[in-house]
Amino acid sequence: PIMIGSKTGGTSIEDIAEKDPSAIVKLPIDIMEGISSAQSLDMAEKMGFSGAQAASAAKSIEGLYKVFIECDCTMVEINPFAELTDGRVIVCDAKVGFDDNAEFRQKAIHDKRDLSQEDPQEVEAKKFDLNYIKLSGSVACMVNGAGLAMSTMDLLALCGGSPANFLDVGGAANKDTITAAFKIIQADPDVKSIFINIFGGIMRCDVIADGVVAAVKEVGLTKPLVVRLVGTNVELGKKIIQDSGLPVFAISDFTEAAKKAVEVAK
Repeated sequence: PIMIGSKTGGTSIEDIAEKDPSAIVKLPIDIMEGISSAQSLDMAEKMGFSGAQAASAAKSIEGLYKVFIECDCTMVEINPFAELTDGRVIVCDAKVGFDDNAEFRQKAIHDKRDLSQEDPQEVEAKKFDLNYIKLSGSVACMVNGAGLAMSTMDLLALCGGSPANFLDVGGAANKDTITAAFKIIQADPDVKSIFINIFGGIMRCDVIADGVVAAVKEVGLTKPLVVRLVGTNVELGKKIIQDSGLPVFAISDFTEAAKKAVEVAK
């Protein structure tokens, strides 16, 4: 982990970094050794504290690092870390992020999660272990593998479109998972077309095809659908799509499929 700070207050760390990169203090910590008293004091002094206030700030910094590690945080952000008129140094406000993968050992923390403050589609996706992030575009993507998902999003942009989401169904998805994923992206009012791009490895093409057909039969198909299947059981997957009679654009070439998804979204 790395500690990042600045003695320039009154604004966000991003604004400070843009205006004066030299005002940003960075101090990496060895996660195996943990933070030392010398490191916390060094950070406090570089943040502009001195004397007794530096010692007090260092103590708080050590406590914040302890919270970061013991609570499986992804980030602990303090703004402002303030000096009061009576000389005390206190944490006035905080924003803390927690690692979803550590939920099993941080149940008390995760039980406080307020789902009403989160995107309902992302909440629904989490129930099925789908890696879903809502974006601002119009072409919905359902892909297996983060690398292919990123390249799909890039290609859509190169073709003049914009992705409506990041959705990686992963290698352990089943028919129910695929059905849930399809429902989530089709229910998005910003989506104008759907692009399913699957490279069958661990995830077989026929499983994807079964899930898509099942989802369409259950909720209907209200938006143009482009499907690209390549890899394990690809012929079986194509046959399932073809036999379903769905109005699908089945295209094997990656670039041509992306172009079609952008075209029908307009």
